[in-house]
Parts: sequence; structure tokens; C-alpha cells
Amino acid sequence: MQHVKIPQDRIGVLIGEGGETMREIEERAEVRLDIDSESGSVKVETVGDPIVGLNGPDIVKAIGRGFAPEDALELLEDDLMMFDVVDLKAAARNKKDMRRKKGRLIGEDGRTRELMEELSGAAVVIYGSTLSIIGEPEQVDTVREAAEMILDGAPHGSVYSFLERRHNEMKQKGMEYHQFTG
Repeated sequence: MQHVKIPQDRIGVLIGEGGETMREIEERAEVRLDIDSESGSVKVETVGDPIVGLNGPDIVKAIGRGFAPEDALELLEDDLMMFDVVDLKAAARNKKDMRRKKGRLIGEDGRTRELMEELSGAAVVIYGSTLSIIGEPEQVDTVREAAEMILDGAPHGSVYSFLERRHNEMKQKGMEYHQFTG
């Protein structure tokens, strides 16, 4: 059994209308969720296949970090799918710096975040003080690297060039490139 803490405003999304989302997660990930809506604490207990159940806590964390339940459930679709979180607090000196860095990651009208998704094939969500990624290992590495470049102050143009280069490398390697369906 694992305990996962999620923000209060994401509990409703985790439960879903009439408990629908919670039941779907329990059924597909073969886990039982015990949600404490007061504290935001979620107990995730494996009840079926332990290998499938390993994804349960990551699915709950992904929903807590801002992903739609459908996107979080993508973690069950493929053994290679992974969930990663970049803590933006570590890169920021203060609240003002955090806002600026977060704004750089999102970009004008969300364009930078969208490009990270399009060119890597991963799903990217910026929520609170984190940037979260769902994708295959190479896709996650690409987004993480691009995010670190932006956080270190690299010009957006050079980050976009990096993303284009990585996108073309993935296509050339013959990797089965697929756009994230989220």
C-alpha cells in the first residue's frame, strides 16, 4: 500500500462524477483507492496483478499534478510509458522568479508548452510549482532537457531548435513516433 498526497482542488477530478473516474482507475489499474477528501491523502492498495498495480500511485499523482484522468490512464497502455515531475521551486529564487520561469515554460498563449508536446510526443502539464510529463523514456528526456534549458535562461529559439532536432532524430531512428492522444 502506498500513500499519495494530492491538492484539494484535484480530489474532485480524481473521484469523477458519481465516483466514475475512481472506479475506472480501480478497475483498470487493479487497485483500491481510499480517498480522504479532507487532507488530500489517497491510499493506493494493489488488489490484482502487482505489476499493473505499480502504476496506480503514478496515475493518482498524475491527476494530482493536473493531468486529465484519460491522459493519466495512458500509463497503463504501454510498459514503456512513464510519469515524471520537474520541481520548479528548485530552479526559482523567490515567488517572482517562479512566476517568470513558469511563464517562460508556458510561453505566449501556451505556445512553448504546446511545442514541447507536439515535438516530443509526450503530454506536458504545468500546474502549481511543477512541470509534469507522461510519455516514453526518450520523449520524457526530451521535454525534461528542453524545460531545463528554458529554466536556465536559454532563448526560446534555441530550445525550439533543440526540440526540432530531437523530433527528427526520433523519426530517423525509426522509433514509432506517435502524437500523444491527450
